[in-house]
Amino acid sequence: MDRLTRRDFLSAVPPLVSLPAVFRGDPYRPLSGTPVPSVPVRIRGRVVTGGRGLAGVALSDGLAVVATDLDGRFELVTEAGRRHLSLSVPAGYQLPRAASGTLRSHRPIRPDTRGEMTARFDLEPIEGGDHRHAFLVLADIQTQDAEDMSRFQRESVPDVVATIAGLGGVPTFGVGDGDIMWDRLAMYADYEAAVSRFGVPFVQVVGNHDLDLDAKTDEDSTATFEARFGPRYYSFDRGEVHYLVLDNVFYYGGGYLGYLPADQLTWLANDLARVEPGRIVVVFAHIPFVTSFPERQGQAAPSITTQVVNRAAVHALLSRYRTTIVSGHIHENHWAETGTIRERNLGAVCGGWWTGGICYDGSPNGYGVYQVEGESIRWRYHATGQGPDHQIRVYGPGADPTAPDEIVANVWAYEPGWQVVWYQGGDRRGAMGRRVGVDPLARVQLAGDALPVRRPFVNPVRTGHLFYAPATTSGGSIRVEATDPWGRVYSSELR
Repeated sequence: MDRLTRRDFLSAVPPLVSLPAVFRGDPYRPLSGTPVPSVPVRIRGRVVTGGRGLAGVALSDGLAVVATDLDGRFELVTEAGRRHLSLSVPAGYQLPRAASGTLRSHRPIRPDTRGEMTARFDLEPIEGGDHRHAFLVLADIQTQDAEDMSRFQRESVPDVVATIAGLGGVPTFGVGDGDIMWDRLAMYADYEAAVSRFGVPFVQVVGNHDLDLDAKTDEDSTATFEARFGPRYYSFDRGEVHYLVLDNVFYYGGGYLGYLPADQLTWLANDLARVEPGRIVVVFAHIPFVTSFPERQGQAAPSITTQVVNRAAVHALLSRYRTTIVSGHIHENHWAETGTIRERNLGAVCGGWWTGGICYDGSPNGYGVYQVEGESIRWRYHATGQGPDHQIRVYGPGADPTAPDEIVANVWAYEPGWQVVWYQGGDRRGAMGRRVGVDPLARVQLAGDALPVRRPFVNPVRTGHLFYAPATTSGGSIRVEATDPWGRVYSSELR
């Protein structure tokens, strides 16, 4: 596939008239004026390891993508105004990181007076390779004040450290999957202090609460984020997997929507043009591309802030691959499938905005743990402060007032391929039925205008990972057993 230009891709983007009215309002109009002429910048450089050049390594200015030659040298002609030169770290090499542990696979674009710039990247090989590797995804850490940050440091950070230690020493990286902050961007330094304790490279995704809210354009809204962490979107490889970090939060000066602008779509097409169709691709983004959340809550139509409005354009690019998207934003666990694309929407590290220990859907505060071997990816949702086998919560008959004669099991990581059965008095009674409902614990802790006490705006939501079965307490002890798609068996007993 030939490299696309920005003009090429604009023809593939849905017309503005098909987008929400708030987006059609042209948020850039107040800033319009005399166009700034494009000033070319020529970047020359080299990618090396142990003093020798690495061939075929991709680099990008966020629009065009070029590759190094046989001696590891490259040349990219960009323009003044593009902010970063990103290296797509190839498989088998360490992810470069700053002292805090955050990813540093980029260089700021700062040309000299002649419009020239040089850049060199030195990569270190991974001893033993990265055919087997792992990654952790922390969605919606979302700290607003010292109390929130203290809980993150006391509860989540030691838990993540222990989880990494339990992965057997395989190459591991982490992902802050958006809403790292809760609009208090000065607390990024505290987040970096936490990342430094993890001991593995961490990549950052832009969330809607990570923005400079006084900005007038989408580009300017990430100035603080980019100053600390670098570009908003980029790629890298680990083993047989191609990883993409996307920014799907479009800020228009007063609000946001889920949307990828033309420049990012053009870059995405150029980046994927170097990836063989059929390969495994994993995407990290904050806002879900697809979610049943609006339908489950009885909303007539999805909000423009709940899912990506031009997701069809992104799906068209990803459809040639076996794609997994990992998103956050909604503080619940949910799955969706679109053709060859599977999306996992993760529960939040902060749960219900640090009000207790659960998310809106009853999932525990937690994060995703992914283990990769070749093209095989298995995952689990890790509940903060619990062991890896804590995957179910069981409630007795009557806990759900809409089902007074049934037991309820919340299997928060459910997706197609799980099997959930129940036992009573030691006898297997059969499969449980999955229905949409409200988690009983979430109803108790979060429902009503006065709860939770610290942040009463938090409310429970209807979720699709509840399982029901008719039972009585007089029949003996009740146990629920759930088997995930990889054959791992989890159980929880109600006495």
